[in-house]
Amino acid sequence: MDLAIRVKHPGGAEQLEAAQCPPQSPGKGGIRLRHEAIGVNFLDIYHRKGLYPLPAPGIPGVEGVGRIEALGEGVEGLEPGQRVAYAGLAGGYATTRLLPAWRAIPLPEAADSTVVAGSLLRGLTAHMLLTRSYPVGAGTTVLVHAAAGGLGTIVTRWAAHLGACVIGTVGSPDKAALAMDCGAQHVLVGRDVDYAAQIAALTKGRGVDFAIDGIGGATLAQTLACVRRFGTVASIGEAGGPIPPLAVEAIGPVRALNFARPSVIAYTTERDTYPAAVKAVLAIMDEGIAAPLCGSYPLAHAAQAHRDLESGETAGAIVLVP
Repeated sequence: MDLAIRVKHPGGAEQLEAAQCPPQSPGKGGIRLRHEAIGVNFLDIYHRKGLYPLPAPGIPGVEGVGRIEALGEGVEGLEPGQRVAYAGLAGGYATTRLLPAWRAIPLPEAADSTVVAGSLLRGLTAHMLLTRSYPVGAGTTVLVHAAAGGLGTIVTRWAAHLGACVIGTVGSPDKAALAMDCGAQHVLVGRDVDYAAQIAALTKGRGVDFAIDGIGGATLAQTLACVRRFGTVASIGEAGGPIPPLAVEAIGPVRALNFARPSVIAYTTERDTYPAAVKAVLAIMDEGIAAPLCGSYPLAHAAQAHRDLESGETAGAIVLVP
C-alpha cells in the first residue's frame, strides 16, 4: 500500500491526514510515477485552506521528481524506470501518483531530486515573471518582496543573472544576507519599512521597472507606489493576508501602471509553453540558480512542513520525501 496525504476539510495544518491507498493503473495517455521528492509551496497551503478548489480526492502538492512505474495506452517517448520531473498538477503528496504523460519531463540521473522538486515550480514562476510578465534584462530594476524565500531566491538569482538591478525586501538581517548572496544589490529589512520612500531614494525618484509582490495584504498598495510610470506590478500571492479591494484609480491614469495577476498553474497548462519552460528552468539550475533547501520532511510529516512554511521563519525551499 502507498501513502497519500489528504485534506479532510478546508482549514489549518491539522486538516492534513495520512491515508493508505493502493497504486492505481494509468489510463490512456498517462503514467504512474513513484516519487523520490515532492515540493512544498504556498499554493499547497492555499489549497488546504480552500482558497482555491482542490480536486478530489483532495491531495495537495503540484510538483515532484520520481521514476515511472507504469505507462498507459498510447504513451510514447517514455519508459518504465525513467526519472522525470513535473509541475502544475495537484495530487503530489503521495508515494505514487498518476500524471498525464505530457507533463513528465525526462530528468538526468545526475540531477538532485530534492533540488529539482524544491525549485521547479518556483523556477517556472520565475520564468513566467521574467519573460512573460516583464522582459527583464540588463538595465532593468526589479523589486522582489520576500527575496530570501523559496521563490524570492530564484527570482533574485535569475534576474541578477540577466543583468538586472534587484532590490529585495526581507524580514530579518539573516535573510538580508541570503538575499545579497543571491545577487540583490540593495535589501530593505523589516516589515514596517516605508518601501516607496526607500526605493525613491535608491532610484533617484524614478521607481523600479518591475515589482513582484507575493505578500499581498496591505503590502500591495505600498508596492504600487514603488513603480515608475508605465512600469509593471505582478501580484502573485497572499502570504501576508488577503488583498483588499483595489480601485482602478490606484493603477492609473496618474500612475499609468501595468498590473498583472499571473498564474503559474495557468502557465503550466500551455502545452506549447510548458516543456520548453521546464527545460529552461532545468538548464538554469545547472548553472546553480535554484532555491536553497531549508527543510526535508518525511511525507507523513506534511502538516509540520506546512506549519514551518506558514511561520515565515523558513528561507528557501521545503520538500517531502516518501
